[in-house]
Amino acid sequence: MLDHGAPPHNGGPAAPRSEGLGMRLMRRKPVERLVAEGGHGEGGTLRRSLGLWQLTMISIGATLGTGIFVVLGEAVPKAGPAVTLSFVIAGLTALFSALSYAELAGTIPVSGSSYSYAYATMGELIAWVCGWCLMLEYGVSVAAVAVGWGEYLNELLDGTIGVTLPAALSAPPGDGGVFNAPALIVVLLAMAFLLGGARESARANTVMVLVKIGALVLFCAIGVQGFRSGNYENFMPLGMAGVSAAGATLFFSYIGFDAASTAGEEARNAQRDLPRAILLSLAIITALYVLVAAVAVGAKPWRQFTDSEATLAQIMREVTGQSFWGTLLAFCAVIAIASVVLTVLYGQTRILFAMARDGLVPKVFARVSPRSGTPRANTLIVSLFCGVLAAAVPLGQLADATSIGTLFAFALVNIAVVVLRRSRPDMPRSFRVPLSPLLPALGFGFCLWMMGSLSTVTWVVFGVWMAFGLVFYFLYGYRRSRLAAPAPSEAK
Repeated sequence: MLDHGAPPHNGGPAAPRSEGLGMRLMRRKPVERLVAEGGHGEGGTLRRSLGLWQLTMISIGATLGTGIFVVLGEAVPKAGPAVTLSFVIAGLTALFSALSYAELAGTIPVSGSSYSYAYATMGELIAWVCGWCLMLEYGVSVAAVAVGWGEYLNELLDGTIGVTLPAALSAPPGDGGVFNAPALIVVLLAMAFLLGGARESARANTVMVLVKIGALVLFCAIGVQGFRSGNYENFMPLGMAGVSAAGATLFFSYIGFDAASTAGEEARNAQRDLPRAILLSLAIITALYVLVAAVAVGAKPWRQFTDSEATLAQIMREVTGQSFWGTLLAFCAVIAIASVVLTVLYGQTRILFAMARDGLVPKVFARVSPRSGTPRANTLIVSLFCGVLAAAVPLGQLADATSIGTLFAFALVNIAVVVLRRSRPDMPRSFRVPLSPLLPALGFGFCLWMMGSLSTVTWVVFGVWMAFGLVFYFLYGYRRSRLAAPAPSEAK
């Protein structure tokens, strides 16, 4: 009789039992292994060169500008003057998730952001779903913001030299154009900065962030001169449903605060600086958003807002009766939105870098140039994809699709922080979410509520996106995952 417990005839160790499908999908990556692999890619390593100031500027750069410069014109018709309340609700939703991000970023300081956090707490399949949502969040939002950049470029050209780009070359199909050339151009410019290195990109981003903060302060100083209290008389004309719908759309404006977490492998002191950068940036962003929205609605009746992406420049021109101020704001917006494209594109490449290192996407995304310390092929591929998407898809569809992917990923982060508290309570944490698990539960609930406010079409697009992602995972990632192989230290 064959003894199944006996060693093989060759004297080697007994072969391990093969894992079932369920165990394979739920397999977690140890936190220690995630941290040990930090910075290491195919053929090189990322360079640790970013401090608290640069990390905070990355988060602000990825966030500030999207909602105010681009989406405000779409949100006001949904909520009326109560759009300020919509910003507060969206900011509160972001705050709950930001607290969870801050704890996990300080505990697991790697480039994968919430993808890596899910991998350490909820298993490979959930991590893949989270990573796939992050592709929607980061990759598609690059395209969405690039579309708005083209609108302000036209405002700038009109105010300086009196010409605008023809609609055929400045709008995508479905919006009266053929190809949005400016959107593609700004993505390619961001790509050029990123190829130069993380430190160089961070310096350029810092300059652009300071310019756009100055632009918003200037808008408030001038816009308040046209403030009319009567514009607030019917504060909530479309009810709480309108406020909620606008808040769901405006949540798109907050998606960048987590960008600092994608720089975990390029931060000099990630465990200390990442939580601080995330929370500090969100506080600055929310204050500016609410202030600017309040001034904008006070200076212009809400029914006169249109879906033009150059809303603030128009208000400046109407208040002063001069084209100069609107042109100046358009110039600042061109720089401001370019910084959003730069930093969000950076985040997308680093998330794909982490996923490729785990074997879930092709390893070309994990190749690092020894000369620049950047994932060059990754940056080229992602930039070209996002640039073509920006040139061909209307902004509104992109913004809502990005919001639902972001909300889903944030919901998972709120779960992950509670799971890690339970499974690894003794791990060192440079920041801890207060009142856990209450605040993470509120963050999770707010995310689900805002997802429910999005349109049926957005849900259909999200469902198709997720179905495609699961097909890709089972055909590629499931078979090539490196988690089954021993870590380098274990193999020695």
